[in-house]
Amino acid sequence: MTARRFVQLDVFADRPGAGNPLAVVLDAEGLDDTTMQAIARWTRLPETTFVSAPAGSDYRIRIFSPRREVPFAGHPSVGTAQALLAAGRITPDADGLVWQEGIVGRLPLRVNGTGRARTVAVRTPRAHVVETAERGDPRLRGALDGLPPGALPPALVDGGRRWWLAELADERTLRAAQPDWDAIGTLAESTASMGLCAFARADTGNPWDLVVRAWVGAPARFEDAASGAANATLAAMLASRDALPGGKRHYVVSQGREVGYDARLQLQIDDEGEVWSGGRVAFVIEGALDWAG
Repeated sequence: MTARRFVQLDVFADRPGAGNPLAVVLDAEGLDDTTMQAIARWTRLPETTFVSAPAGSDYRIRIFSPRREVPFAGHPSVGTAQALLAAGRITPDADGLVWQEGIVGRLPLRVNGTGRARTVAVRTPRAHVVETAERGDPRLRGALDGLPPGALPPALVDGGRRWWLAELADERTLRAAQPDWDAIGTLAESTASMGLCAFARADTGNPWDLVVRAWVGAPARFEDAASGAANATLAAMLASRDALPGGKRHYVVSQGREVGYDARLQLQIDDEGEVWSGGRVAFVIEGALDWAG
């Protein structure tokens, strides 16, 4: 038996069942690409990560969805760091940072607090606006049909993964929206993007600042429970347009309620304009993986 330490987490949540699920294989040495993809397909979670020895960082990470390897994603980065911290495998440096090495390079993650109250935020790859579109753009018309718009025009933004970002009129409109999957799938495939990330300003009195819904159109079609990367891309776009909620450089997002979750993401834009995406993590399963194939 080759036992590899294995954990399953809910990321961007303070309790099981509320966040975005993630599996982490903490001892991935010796696993080839085919085996890692097979394990990720078997877990059937949005992503599974594989941790190996570092090369100039605290650890190296590979991220796989059930279909393919993913260069970068926010919730796998945050969850993997939390798993390693809890296992005593890594320790923050004097600046409260740990360093992750992956396909997109070496990235810092900021650690605050300890134990169940600990939060981790990853500094995400820089994003840029590829294009700004009119509301009536024929590529977007089907995906946004019948949804009252907010103040900002739609934009295609690239932060390692491309997303169309569209502001809706208010929180109620966004929460009640029914995605047109055929239109979103066509949009994603025709523009080489993930799909449509719709957002709205929060109703007065809520403990969050934005509501976000991320509708993935390709290669699969589903609503993401909590996307650190999509939210980081959105934060970069809002900062570039001086449109951060309430003008705050640190704000909270509610995501996932419409698909049975209740995630909270913390976004911060630092003095250098870098975007940090993070939150808390709930541990659900801890054990060993025996994968002999």
